[in-house]
Amino acid sequence: MKRSTVVFSLGGMMLMAGCIQAQTAFAQDRRISINEYRDKMKGGWLGQMAGVAFGAPTEFKMKGKILSEAQTPKWKPETINESFGQDDLYVDMTFLRTLEVHGLEVSIRQAGIDWANSGYPLWHANEAGRSNLRKGIAPPDSGHPQFNKHADDIDYQIEADFSGLVSPGLPNTAIALGERFGRLMNYGDGLYAGQFMGGLYAEAFFEKDAVKIVEAGLRCVPESSQFHECISDVLKWYREDPVGWEKTWQKVDDKYQKNAAYRRFSCDKKDFNIDAKINAAYVIMGLLYGKGDLDRSMAISCRCGQDSDCNPSSTAGVLFTTIGFAKLPATYKEKLDESRSWIYTAYNFPKLIAACEKVAREAVVKSGGRIEKDASGEEFFVIPPQTARPSKLEQCWEPGPVANSRFTEEEMAQIKPPAQAKRGGSVVDMKAAVEKFASGWAVANCGSDMSPGIRDELGREGVLVTHPLSEETASVLSKQIDVPAGKKAALRLTVGHHPQGDWVLVVRADGKELLKTTVGKETAKEGWLQTSVDLSGYAGKSVKVELLNQANGWSFEAGYWARIAVQTE
Repeated sequence: MKRSTVVFSLGGMMLMAGCIQAQTAFAQDRRISINEYRDKMKGGWLGQMAGVAFGAPTEFKMKGKILSEAQTPKWKPETINESFGQDDLYVDMTFLRTLEVHGLEVSIRQAGIDWANSGYPLWHANEAGRSNLRKGIAPPDSGHPQFNKHADDIDYQIEADFSGLVSPGLPNTAIALGERFGRLMNYGDGLYAGQFMGGLYAEAFFEKDAVKIVEAGLRCVPESSQFHECISDVLKWYREDPVGWEKTWQKVDDKYQKNAAYRRFSCDKKDFNIDAKINAAYVIMGLLYGKGDLDRSMAISCRCGQDSDCNPSSTAGVLFTTIGFAKLPATYKEKLDESRSWIYTAYNFPKLIAACEKVAREAVVKSGGRIEKDASGEEFFVIPPQTARPSKLEQCWEPGPVANSRFTEEEMAQIKPPAQAKRGGSVVDMKAAVEKFASGWAVANCGSDMSPGIRDELGREGVLVTHPLSEETASVLSKQIDVPAGKKAALRLTVGHHPQGDWVLVVRADGKELLKTTVGKETAKEGWLQTSVDLSGYAGKSVKVELLNQANGWSFEAGYWARIAVQTE
């Protein structure tokens, strides 16, 4: 197959940006001490953590409706540590790690190889893009609409925060990083959403006015795109009514949810809407109508619905950047466990901050800026003015030609994702996995999402992972059990859940429901729930026991089984 010759050079974009600086020669260099940069960047990461953990219980619970105040979560200081299992953050950090290891000039192909080797579950544009990479479809084709039917979805938008946090005052660096990482899974508005997000963060290091920050992000997006139109509409409606966010929400819903002309590449034509445009609108509604109030800003983005954990995460990330870590209220940071690492990453909070600073130093210098020291020895970034240069106009429903980009044999040899490496590239034999975990038990209707099988989870080794076949069809573990006469018998279970999800555990005996409970944050301490089901009523009989892993909202529905045992006494 033909190998693509398309190359997007970060350095080239920076040089082009330099060529047009004559237009902005009247503007002065921006200066920020590296201590202040670090503090604001820390605030940005903490904001993402706070927003996603705050909104997690509501994700896609409201589709085409506003979440009521009564349904809106309440912030608790310990909530911050619920972010260590969130894909908003660990996918973001995969891309940061590529920059940390390979530098800003890393090729898009290397970025694709690194991401193809990630081991976490994915959905929508991310899942399709990574699947394409693993099949040999190299970027940018991995995100092209011909190969990715989710290319307008929110995915890069929720993962682009890193691009702005390493680009203080450098919108073109954020745009270029979008070309490097956003095209792994997105195209058109889906790509622009992430570049917009990067532009918001880049400006938030120097600006506190929410309108000006949104305008700066908008300059990173092609003016003729529907994404630009959507954000421009929200700005216009905000200026017309800077108080009534619910009225603006209704206008957004009428145009960008109900009007098919603005959903021409949505992955679902019903109330569910993971399109980047509408979710970005909800992000900036929190920024604008929140008026700088941290709780209110997150709450508005959350109450708008749809992807209501990702959206307040971005809102809070940008807002917290404007404030800086040191000045944030204690309630957001007093319980932060800085020693804890995000799942699927090598980063805890201090390591994350150090990685960002390393990349930011390189970004400033490569953009024509410099690092100076004052008389006391304190370091400063000196950042030249930039006029944002958006990517070319593309839209998913009228895409340009593919690049015919394929990985070489040598590149494919580098793609060894954890699931493939551990399972020899074949489908997991769930029958064998269940027999190994709990002899005599059988499995039925186990879906392939979230890599079912035996693996280590939540600090325990050898956990059996199942997943419902669909939203309606539960995965079932079953066994014919002979219950001894004259003895008490009980089924002992230790079950857990993915940090971002929950599921419903149902226990049946000969078709009779003996237990039904949600396995989630409210019921499972530190991710695990221990429960017992009395089987004494079946003494002296042979009974078919069924354990159901049933969906509960269809988001991170994997069932974790650490113990299945029948005990008698």
